Amino acid sequence: MTEPTTRPPSFAVISGEQVHEAIGGREVQVTRMVEAAYRLHGEGATVNPDSYFLRFPDRPSSRIIALPASVGGPVGVHGIKWISSFPENVADGLPRASAVLILNDAETGYPFACLESSIISAARTAASAALAATVLTGRRELRAGFFGVGLIARYLHTYLAANGFSFSALGVHDLDPGHAAGFKGYLERTETAPVTIHDKPEDLIRSSDLVVFATVAGEPHVADPDWFSHHPLVLHISLRDLAPEIILSSYNIVDDVDHCLKAGTSPHLAEQRTGNRDFVDGTLHDVLTGAAAPPADRTVVFSPFGLGVLDLAVARYVYDRVESSGGLRTVPGFFHELKRYG
Repeated sequence: MTEPTTRPPSFAVISGEQVHEAIGGREVQVTRMVEAAYRLHGEGATVNPDSYFLRFPDRPSSRIIALPASVGGPVGVHGIKWISSFPENVADGLPRASAVLILNDAETGYPFACLESSIISAARTAASAALAATVLTGRRELRAGFFGVGLIARYLHTYLAANGFSFSALGVHDLDPGHAAGFKGYLERTETAPVTIHDKPEDLIRSSDLVVFATVAGEPHVADPDWFSHHPLVLHISLRDLAPEIILSSYNIVDDVDHCLKAGTSPHLAEQRTGNRDFVDGTLHDVLTGAAAPPADRTVVFSPFGLGVLDLAVARYVYDRVESSGGLRTVPGFFHELKRYG
């Protein structure tokens, strides 16, 4: 827990290695943490303002995003995630995304920890998707197709498997053949099901009961609703892959309506096309509480904008685990001016 307010506040730095140790192999626990955060959000026990996008005229594909948030209940923490997306990094052998997260004490407002957060971000994204898959389909053995094969796709596969999903077949599609081959190799090390690289997006989608979109697409590139005529479950993690025609012909679940329908996401484009939000059938909280139930005879699309409250819930879990293990590394004297009159 945080230091009592009667003592000088401390400040800790938690490395990516410590984050990995805290949550690695605990996918089910992290998924439950994310579910609890969704429930708190649906009950109004969170504050989740708009994300803030820092963009660059000379690098239009890159951005850094600030996600401030506050979570009440047993989490009881404020904070902010600062996450960058620089797709050109991949060509240089670096991951596309990097991130840090600051936790603030709920009583004093003092920041008490800075955590490496690319792992936290990937874990909460994967846990959110696995939770959605669990409640949006009654099937646990599926043909799964991964459209885009970066770090997020790997975490998604891990979290789906940990939450009880098995795969009779696996498909892979990526614009870069080398990346597709690399992800195929990863899957073959962890799965016994056959893995197929599909050169055509249509072939991947038509051969999958569960389609995972985890790309860096900035605008829709999949436009034919007929590709989804077999009514798969679509985890639309990257948010901008599907043309409005597909959104409008599907049963749509989002994590938060106001957050998801902005910034040029596929649901936002569908809203601009129709002038209304009638195509949104509910939120994940609605499904968790029984207020919405997906039909079996329509394509179901889950489009999560990615809520900062999820990052805070996972980060608090990590902080508490590191603290209880005795591994917390504080920075002596980080706060210096603590006497009002010197």
